[in-house]
Amino acid sequence: MRNNVLFIAPHADDEILGCGATIYKMIQEGHNVYVLIMTNASKSDPNIFPEKGIQRVRTEALEAHRLLGVKQTFFFDFPAPALDQYPGYIMSREVSKCISENQIDTVFMPHRGDIHKDHRMVFDSVLVACRPVGDYTVKRVYTYETLSETEWAAPYANDAFIPTVFIPCCQDGMKMKLRAMECYQSQLRRFPGSRSLEALEALAKYRGATISVERAEAFMLIRSIW
Repeated sequence: MRNNVLFIAPHADDEILGCGATIYKMIQEGHNVYVLIMTNASKSDPNIFPEKGIQRVRTEALEAHRLLGVKQTFFFDFPAPALDQYPGYIMSREVSKCISENQIDTVFMPHRGDIHKDHRMVFDSVLVACRPVGDYTVKRVYTYETLSETEWAAPYANDAFIPTVFIPCCQDGMKMKLRAMECYQSQLRRFPGSRSLEALEALAKYRGATISVERAEAFMLIRSIW
């Protein structure tokens, strides 16, 4: 069965950090994979985040997504990093439109406990958009971990990322994830920076060891409707 899968990222590169190998795996399995980048930081503070920089990272995103085989990339212009000051219902409404227009049945979104408030706001807004009411299409909702955000959250139980779903990464899948991340030269960091290729590899090995495979990506299941 072919699924319509939407990976939602608060900022360009979150989708690769958290789900790059899974995106590739699903595309190889024949699913329709879409990516939605929620924000445009230039809308909140163009002095700190000039439009030229936004266009660069969006070009990098499209390059990474073409490499993996993403069917379509959507860019919204919500004002990062100030989503906590923006009406959440507007974000929910626009995400709902995207879900409806593309008949999305599976959604991956950021973990609510991430240190970055934008991630929390996106989680809340997307969860509203995925409510199983009316003529809904979304049957599965997962959250992913984002290196440089998830691991720095406060050490409280209700903010903890506790994975319940593990998706193994084949050798090609991990290779493609790292190649996709290399497209994001404006965001990539040197090790021991957590947004580095070495850190991604280390996390994949750790998550893989949890289920006795070489590498994996981990997720928290929010809802699954059979």
